[in-house]
Amino acid sequence: MKIENQTVVKATYELYINGEGGKEELMEKMTEEAPLVWCQGEGMMLPAFEAAMAGKEAGDAFDFVLKAEDAYGEYLEEGVMELPKKMFYNGDGEFDDERVYVGAVVPMNTVDGQIVKAQVCEITDEKVTIDLNHPFAGEDLHFKGKILELRAATEAELDAIRHPRRGCGGCGGCNSEGKKANGECGSCGEGGCGSCGGCE
Repeated sequence: MKIENQTVVKATYELYINGEGGKEELMEKMTEEAPLVWCQGEGMMLPAFEAAMAGKEAGDAFDFVLKAEDAYGEYLEEGVMELPKKMFYNGDGEFDDERVYVGAVVPMNTVDGQIVKAQVCEITDEKVTIDLNHPFAGEDLHFKGKILELRAATEAELDAIRHPRRGCGGCGGCNSEGKKANGECGSCGEGGCGSCGGCE
């Protein structure tokens, strides 16, 4: 069996980006105990990632680089903006410092009603600075790993992915525990993969 559309793939996975001095820095890692799981062709992974994986078989190793333009695009300065602090007040009319702090990722509504993830960069007495760029924007992504297991997706799994009732965000796919690569689960409305644990 080879990776093609509607194939459920389990794989180990390491993601590197260029760090200081040109040395690669490990950003994400999935192991055999907690592998990366996705359903090919269902929008759970970057299109260029899926293209690089197509045709591979169980047991195959992979090692490839996606250029920034094929991953999360270039870093855009206009993606950084200052917003009034009152936009982040909770239901009690106070600043929600449990959810909004420097380094936190919060959901934001765009003018056309979409929900995007924004990272909090700075908080002052009056404003909150957020960055709408993906954390890996402007970065070439180096993927290394091994295909562990392949099988055909069931109709129930495909339905769960295409019509999610709960979802999981992240750079790509969910692991076997239904969590995204950083170990946390988010809302599909936050740009998620489609189905948290939908392909187990």
